[in-house]
Amino acid sequence: QMAKDLFHKHVREALEKDGWIITHDPYKIRLEGVAFDIDYGAEKLIAASKDNQKIVVEIKSFIQSSLTYEFHRALGTFNTYEMALEKQEPDRILFLAIPKRVFDEFFTLSFIQEVLERHHVKLLVFNPNNKSVEQWIR
Repeated sequence: QMAKDLFHKHVREALEKDGWIITHDPYKIRLEGVAFDIDYGAEKLIAASKDNQKIVVEIKSFIQSSLTYEFHRALGTFNTYEMALEKQEPDRILFLAIPKRVFDEFFTLSFIQEVLERHHVKLLVFNPNNKSVEQWIR
């Protein structure tokens, strides 16, 4: 799967730089015989609250020519994974990881913002060039 290879390592490095420990690569969910492989499971110990924050990250590279088509796929994937997570591990928060260029060009459009809000999509915006997390959007 070319898309996975494209940014998979970049996002891992960005998460690690941001203080996350990768616990799953991939994070696997099995429900009623249906299998889902989400790109990463990660944890971070929040010292101040003695809390262990757990996330799952699904990477979408948006390399196809149609951003709209890719957005539909990403949204469907996010919604499905989020429902599966609620059943299996509800304390884990799902993030959709997207390249900064795609965020700037497409995800800032007001209608796309409305769609993201309605579906409660949480974003991890990453910079593939310097392999860093640009923004967490809850």
